[in-house]
Amino acid sequence: MKTTDTESEQILEDRIPLYEEDVGKQSGLAGRIESFFAHNIVYINLVHVVMFVFFMVLLFLPLFLGEPAEFDTPFTHFTITTHYILWALWFPLVFLSVIFTGRAWCGLLCPMGAASEWANKVGPQRALPRWMKWEGTPVVSFIIITTLGQTIGVRDHPEAVAELFGGMMLAAIIIGFIYGQHKRAWCRHMCPIGLLLGVYSRLGIVQFTQKQQRKEGGDQYVERGICPTFVDLRTKDESRHCIECFRCVKPESKGGLTMSFRKPGEEVENIAQHNPNMAEVWFFFLGIGTALGGFLWLIWPSYQTFRATVGQWFVENGMYWVGEPGPWWLMSVHPERREVFNWLDFLTIVGFIGGIMICVASILFATTWLSARLAKIMQPGYNAKEGFIQLAYQYMPIAVCSLLIGIGGELFKLLAVIGMDAGQIQVLKGIIMAVCLLWSFHLGNTILANQGLALGRRIAPLIPGVLGSSIIALIWCTAILGLTF
Repeated sequence: MKTTDTESEQILEDRIPLYEEDVGKQSGLAGRIESFFAHNIVYINLVHVVMFVFFMVLLFLPLFLGEPAEFDTPFTHFTITTHYILWALWFPLVFLSVIFTGRAWCGLLCPMGAASEWANKVGPQRALPRWMKWEGTPVVSFIIITTLGQTIGVRDHPEAVAELFGGMMLAAIIIGFIYGQHKRAWCRHMCPIGLLLGVYSRLGIVQFTQKQQRKEGGDQYVERGICPTFVDLRTKDESRHCIECFRCVKPESKGGLTMSFRKPGEEVENIAQHNPNMAEVWFFFLGIGTALGGFLWLIWPSYQTFRATVGQWFVENGMYWVGEPGPWWLMSVHPERREVFNWLDFLTIVGFIGGIMICVASILFATTWLSARLAKIMQPGYNAKEGFIQLAYQYMPIAVCSLLIGIGGELFKLLAVIGMDAGQIQVLKGIIMAVCLLWSFHLGNTILANQGLALGRRIAPLIPGVLGSSIIALIWCTAILGLTF
């Protein structure tokens, strides 16, 4: 039976607590944060309006400004200011924020999600189609958006920024207008940034849990209710779809959800109890490779060799059209900045990124499969299929590092602007990589322990996971240190 909005609101009020102290506000920092947002939730829409206007200015104002001069800085030309805000501050810091605040960006600040929800209020509110509900939809969206960003030069050209993020904003509004009933179908099913933040919020220290468990069965999906991302509040037990909008939080009530803190990675350590699923596994398998490919094609000579080989084949077969520039919306065509991609550039960039993505995903798939098989050998009765999915989560820290260094690399360039030299930045990247690598080792060991393997039985199945994480770290270290192939 579907839950109506009224029934969901009543759920927040009518739960009878197991203990008297469960009633009312919780104490401590989490309690103060919860109380602040719960009692000021009426102002969230105003924040969204401000963020929407600010985001539109960042995206489109640079299109009407002249070209920055050679010696312009973020303090003298707004186009350069926009570049640093988006790529050196917004993207990497929002990405890192999931460790400390979960998906608070999505619920409290994101203008795309807010615009999608505004559109939904006046749209036909149709039922969501099956293809949109498919768990792989945001994975495909992430790969397409990330690859397109490379071919149009999104980190170099304001026109590309306007196209990519403006296109995402338009898609969010259209999806919100057509589908869902007072919900954020875009945020749950389509947004590549939301997928990114949601998956890695499992590593975060913030969680929203029931004051009293009402219904068993694990995280459930409902199209009615007060949660804008279709979470059944009665069964919520994972972080990835919670955008922390605080609509389900009522500090003075007997029921509802409450915000609390946990240690980093706790949900992943106990992933068996938090709905592990293959769609997420494929996301960070493919996401690591996409981030690597999007970074390495710029610095590895092997890309140029690949490009020359492919170009020669086209010419030998009389397909000279490959040397013609393509449409501006598909590739970088900026003769005034001495950058014009042709179809050969487009095809080889996409092919190189796709090849790296497939290779990395294959390595991680193979090492995880081997870990699960070894665990089954070491412990009869071990479920290798479920074990595979759970063990794949050990790569999450190294995946975070890959995306930070690859897609969020402008943050490190900003450090150079404020005075750090190249050697210090390399050391910092190395430290981050080492910490994430050790964290992945720890998660692999803990997941195996929680699967019931004693210390002596964990060593063999742990080795392939260590190898997989180390291979990714090694590839990144070659890029960090300037070693090329």
